[in-house]
Amino acid sequence: MAHAQEIQLQIRGIPDEESVDARDGPKAATGRSTRSSFRWWMTVLVDMLMVLCGTTVATLLGRLYFNSGGNSKWMATLTQSGGSPLLVVPLLLSPARSAEERRPAALKMVAIYAGIGVMIGFDNLMYSYALQYLPVSTFSLVAATQLGFNAITSRLINAQRFTALIANSVVVLTFSAAILGVGSSSDETSSNVPRGKYPLGFVLVLAASAVFALILSLFELTFEKVVRVRTARWVLRMQMHTNLVASAVSVAGLLASGDWRTIPGEMASFKDGRTRYVLTLVGTAVSWQAAAVGLVRLIMRVSSLFANVTCTLALPLVPVFAVALFGDRMTGIKIVAMLMAVWGFLSYMYQHYIDARRRAGAENAECRVCATRTGSHAVLPA
Repeated sequence: MAHAQEIQLQIRGIPDEESVDARDGPKAATGRSTRSSFRWWMTVLVDMLMVLCGTTVATLLGRLYFNSGGNSKWMATLTQSGGSPLLVVPLLLSPARSAEERRPAALKMVAIYAGIGVMIGFDNLMYSYALQYLPVSTFSLVAATQLGFNAITSRLINAQRFTALIANSVVVLTFSAAILGVGSSSDETSSNVPRGKYPLGFVLVLAASAVFALILSLFELTFEKVVRVRTARWVLRMQMHTNLVASAVSVAGLLASGDWRTIPGEMASFKDGRTRYVLTLVGTAVSWQAAAVGLVRLIMRVSSLFANVTCTLALPLVPVFAVALFGDRMTGIKIVAMLMAVWGFLSYMYQHYIDARRRAGAENAECRVCATRTGSHAVLPA
């Protein structure tokens, strides 16, 4: 009976919504209308813009905090997750959970929130140190290695399929970061980057990129194996709860390190005053949350690797703005590294395009076979 109902849906052109997986994108859209396909791609594009704009603005404001007199690594770490309470508003406005929706065990979700949240907190700390020790253009380009790390974690944890184009993307982006490391001695900027800290900053951003890649794969695994529901409500819940734990880690570090005592003096000595200090921190927190929500939505809709590839698309943007705002020099080495990063991104996107075309062809062939088998039946069983 179920098979007969499925055949009826196919003949009438009505989509079987229960069989649609948000991650499949073009695959799911093949059996639906052109409008549904267009809507899916537009949603993914919005998520990508959130990641690109949020990452670019947050990175630049984070560098501005240190350049204008800020010095607390724990405060900079807190801004990367401290905006999570803002997600309560869209969470309350999101559609209510249906009665049929699967509810994962509460204790299991608490453990996941706590584990991933602690990892996010310390990952943010490493990024904060690295951002202070590296020019923002170099920081953003070295962070491209997170795609290479994510390719490994996606393969081991999420069973991501490797192809020649994906391998090319990973290798090219890795060499892009390696070139920056070799040319670090010639990277002099007018930014307030501590001398002699470049190697430490380089190591920290590499370590942070590896942990970040692991976090993305764990998010995808959670949606796959535990939550098993792909809704906006669960995206917001995952993002808010893990970031609340990360914020608790940051606040604990801020209090334990004694950095909280320096905040009044930091505000007083901040360039252009206390108002700019507060606006810089608030702007950074909001930008990181916008980027993070877009990132988790892409993980839910497509994959962690696709979400990470989108992050690398910000690479051409950040160095250009850094040159204009902070006086970073766009050296020949950075230009080559940036071009290699763009090439790595395009390689992955082309592989995604090939996969989409292949899936669409397979689905169309399946539909033709189904139509051939059922075309002679005038009446189908109910």
